[in-house]
Amino acid sequence: MQTHQYDAVIIGGGGAGLMAALYASRGVNTAVISKVYPTRSHTGAAQGGIGAALGNHEEDHWEWHAFDTVKGSDYLADQDAVEVLCKEAIETVIELEHMGLPFDRTEDGRISQRRFGGHTNNETGKPVRRACHAADRTGHMILQTLYQQCIKNQVKFFDEFQAVDMIMNDGRPAALVAVEIGTGELHVFHAKAFLFATGGWGKVWQITSNAHTLTGDGNSILFRRGIPMEDMEFFQFHPTGIYRLGILITEGVRGEGGVLINGKGERFMERYAPTIKDLASRDVISRAIYLEIMEGRGINGKNYVHLDVRPETVNRYLAEAGESRRIDREYIESKLPDILDFCRTYLGIDPVEEPMPIQPTAHYAMGGIPTNVDAEVVIDENNTVLPGLYAAGECACVSVHGANRLGTNSLVDLVVFGRRGGRAMAEYAKQADFVPIPDGALDEIQQELERLRTANGSTSVAALREEMQETMMRYVSVFRTEEGMQQALDKIRELKERYRTDLRIDDRGHIFNYDMLEAWELGSLLDLAEVTTVAALARTESRGAHSRDDYPQRDDVNWLKHSLAHRKPDGSIELTYKPVVITKYEPKERVY
Repeated sequence: MQTHQYDAVIIGGGGAGLMAALYASRGVNTAVISKVYPTRSHTGAAQGGIGAALGNHEEDHWEWHAFDTVKGSDYLADQDAVEVLCKEAIETVIELEHMGLPFDRTEDGRISQRRFGGHTNNETGKPVRRACHAADRTGHMILQTLYQQCIKNQVKFFDEFQAVDMIMNDGRPAALVAVEIGTGELHVFHAKAFLFATGGWGKVWQITSNAHTLTGDGNSILFRRGIPMEDMEFFQFHPTGIYRLGILITEGVRGEGGVLINGKGERFMERYAPTIKDLASRDVISRAIYLEIMEGRGINGKNYVHLDVRPETVNRYLAEAGESRRIDREYIESKLPDILDFCRTYLGIDPVEEPMPIQPTAHYAMGGIPTNVDAEVVIDENNTVLPGLYAAGECACVSVHGANRLGTNSLVDLVVFGRRGGRAMAEYAKQADFVPIPDGALDEIQQELERLRTANGSTSVAALREEMQETMMRYVSVFRTEEGMQQALDKIRELKERYRTDLRIDDRGHIFNYDMLEAWELGSLLDLAEVTTVAALARTESRGAHSRDDYPQRDDVNWLKHSLAHRKPDGSIELTYKPVVITKYEPKERVY
């Protein structure tokens, strides 16, 4: 075992972690722990753009962005946090530009912007160009830019280290425990301040846009150490994942004019969102696709519809809308190169010649570790700050996304609150002392890892994971009912028992033992599947991504509040609630 000491330690090397590390390193000695090489982090999968009301093509205002975010959230977002997000988006995007991020450009050299779902001119209700983009690989460019800046700033990186536990002392964070994947050795990172930026947990579901590594590690670590999880019932299904594979087809396709077509050849979003059509918010479109399929209007009767970006189709609808703009193959090739490549590689089709088969895919966690606008972790319904502990990005819940996140706002969230968190933890570390590491603090995690490494039952990790994913996809996805979610909860608890008593691991070694580490990750996924289902069962309404057939209406009287899921000492889950912060926008019906 090795012990390291830094002022600030960031867990996660994606966009939020790198932005936090960059800002923390300007004031204190900083390290980043990442289970993959940082530029392989999942931020790199973000395609279409980062939202900021620059107004480079047409009139736009951060207040419009804020209203769209609150409306898109189905009024569950905390509006004070949303104001911070949308105000600071502008200066943060310009800062990224100055760092060297290669945004696409307008003819006069400014950052190019495209339309995206839910982003509107608040006066006309029509789509507005707000998504700043670097082709369809915007997240990848953000990662590369921030990583270069961190290297320049001498941030210390521990790549391919799997975080597995947080050592607490009298309720305060003292050290982070990680496994060096290449050796199996345990490392202890003793620090004054810790920021979790470990991403989401889409691998809870069977069809997902998330990489194999997105297993909710940071959330489960803190949940087991007594930190509540906020709004876990809200997990977004992105409407356009490649059929069966779940690989994301960016909203930027629709921003460039692509349309959704059902099995009857109809542009069906005109029925569900007559003003904004194919650029409605993600929860609205995902439900519309499911309804079309359930009513027999999938393509050839199957569980998918088409996303059509062929120039002849797009130009026909542009002309019908009275727009003078026209597109051609060259335009599509330049704006969406990665999407075209994905479809040609995985589907064997050319989207410029054929429509793309798509279905909703588990995509993004709106809930997570509760924080305030400075990324400080809060631990109860009174927003009590836990000194020295921070979180940012998808693993955190500020809450700026509420019940449904707008496209482009994930990248805004990463950089705005990663930056604020990095600043805050540096200031804290300058005046704080190290929390002592208690004797025997490693015993529990050492015993658990050894139990997994030597597990000799009859059930493989892959089999348990598949049962969990099938269960969650069937009962806790786009549409939910009490009966179905109770079946899911019973099944998840059965799987957790089998995980404890009947797991089988084949690799008994220490070097690159992914068999054992995937078993540890499965434990995290099962924890988060249970929390998600418990919180969803309790919320007897439909709001944003949480859509219940048995409670189809939004209920602001009883449910305009955030859930907090607490793990009790016996392993059971207790729910408490706290109010939504409302500053300007009183809840009203969402109309697109």
